[in-house]
Amino acid sequence: MVKRTSLEGAECPVARSLDAIGDWWSLLIIRDAFDGMRRFGEFQKSLGVAKNILAARLRTLVAQGILELAPASDGSAYQEYHLTSKGRGLFYVVVGLRQWGEDTFYERGEAHSVLLDREGGRPVRRLELRSEDGRLLGPEDAVVKKVPEST
Repeated sequence: MVKRTSLEGAECPVARSLDAIGDWWSLLIIRDAFDGMRRFGEFQKSLGVAKNILAARLRTLVAQGILELAPASDGSAYQEYHLTSKGRGLFYVVVGLRQWGEDTFYERGEAHSVLLDREGGRPVRRLELRSEDGRLLGPEDAVVKKVPEST
């Protein structure tokens, strides 16, 4: 098996983020956690992933501080996985991937899941990137600049 190169020390925030998340299974676990899944068996049933792979991804997400283990909310001997504040910060990433996937991989009228506002039951608005002065930004309107290390 080929060992993956660590991007932990990379200067690029995207690379470091991908190093923490790891692979598609991890992102799907995070998606399911946002959907309210908490227990190993729930994740396994939803994803259909091998138990050893799921266990490894959950350990990594806990080690990265994205998920935390807690006693089961029903008082049973089970443990539950909860999103940390770091994990909850991935909400916009998951929503962005969802919206991109809807736009890119589904034909008009094709059945798929949609994200709704829990309170009103209406579809969630598209994510937008805006400048500090309120202008809507596209890829051509943004530039990456390295920030020097502070001492």
